[in-house]
Amino acid sequence: MKILVVDDEELLVKGIRFNLQNDGYEVITGFNGLDAVSMAQHMKPDLVILDVMMPEMDGLTACSKIREFSDIPIILLTAKADDMDKLIGFDSGADDYLTKPFNILELKARVRALLRRAGTASRSDENRLTVGSITLDLDGRNAYRNGVLADLTAKEFDVVEFLMRNPNRVYSREALLDTIWAYEYRSDIRTVDVHIRRLREKLEENPAEPKYIMTKWGVGYYFKK
Repeated sequence: MKILVVDDEELLVKGIRFNLQNDGYEVITGFNGLDAVSMAQHMKPDLVILDVMMPEMDGLTACSKIREFSDIPIILLTAKADDMDKLIGFDSGADDYLTKPFNILELKARVRALLRRAGTASRSDENRLTVGSITLDLDGRNAYRNGVLADLTAKEFDVVEFLMRNPNRVYSREALLDTIWAYEYRSDIRTVDVHIRRLREKLEENPAEPKYIMTKWGVGYYFKK
């Protein structure tokens, strides 16, 4: 499936593109409202992620213009959190609304939900990740070990989801901080170690000898598949 990402913050576009491509999506990008309208019309994406505050044409206007020729799902990104701004966004034709700063995993969850709602998701099991005894319900954001619910915090779920989506790839503590705690003030690096320890306690049969959530000494952590 093809996703159009339009924002005048190039680093943000790059980060969103990287994470969506890791999930198997084709990603095309633009940097202003005129790009958004033109690319939506001619490149036929399955979903649009659109910033509100952009040069040449703002995202609300671009959203309205896209609605003149397409009913594809549109997610608006904005730095404003007022209810009135959200109402204006929905009146412009947006399907969902996410306020900056946001967690990239929340954005990906909303992308999946909108694509399913639009009937473009290809398999009904795309809302689950299973490796061995560990299963993640991505819609409900629940984790199970051998079918038994594990009580994960929101950040613990984010960490294990990210690692499971990228199995056998080692991530440093810094990389995990940048990805999972992306737009928050930089946390203490020991935060990652604490979350990994708690995940092993909740998801591994023997936390002292983990089978899935592994350490690459001197490098970082990875999920073994």
